[in-house]
Amino acid sequence: MTALKIKPAKIAGLASMTLAAASLTVLFASHAALAQSQAPAVGSATAPSGDNGDVKVHDSTTAVSDQANNPHVCQFYLDGFNFDPNQSVTWYIQQWAPTGQKGTQVLNGTLTMDANGDGHTADQTLPNGHYKLFWNFTGENGAAKQKVFWVKCPEPTPTPTPTTPGPTCTCMSSPPASPTTPGAPTTQPPSPPVPDAPAPTPVTGTLPVTG
Repeated sequence: MTALKIKPAKIAGLASMTLAAASLTVLFASHAALAQSQAPAVGSATAPSGDNGDVKVHDSTTAVSDQANNPHVCQFYLDGFNFDPNQSVTWYIQQWAPTGQKGTQVLNGTLTMDANGDGHTADQTLPNGHYKLFWNFTGENGAAKQKVFWVKCPEPTPTPTPTTPGPTCTCMSSPPASPTTPGAPTTQPPSPPVPDAPAPTPVTGTLPVTG
């Protein structure tokens, strides 16, 4: 039988290749293990971060859980959803054309979201007009969240002004006329009765004979 002869240089080359392949295998296994350790477990929830969340303008009669926006309100509040847990919020409201001087700040406040990333302000009031909300929060990467809305409350019914009656005057406008003295009676007293004429006296004797 003829023995296989392998040169020492070839043996060294094969050993180097084997070592390199083993090193690559270990490197790939390490990266896979690291990625597996950083990946979230199946079914586990991760806390959102960044510019997530939204804010709505709500009429005071709208439920806090309602995520619809109310662009026309009277008394209102601001309602935030799906922000980071316990995130701090700073908000302000400006007049917006055509109301007043655009950019004039009329309301502001702060708010801390709850453990679910939700939160809302107390009820707010503003004169009728057009306004814009700016909602800033810690950790934001972009511009503030914004909402434009109108405040439109019914005009109050004017209360009629009561009239004050003037003083009651018990005096007469002119003095009463002096009582008149009764004058003589206007009817004449009856005339006394006229006595009857006496009966003619009978003539006795002979009457003279005339022509």
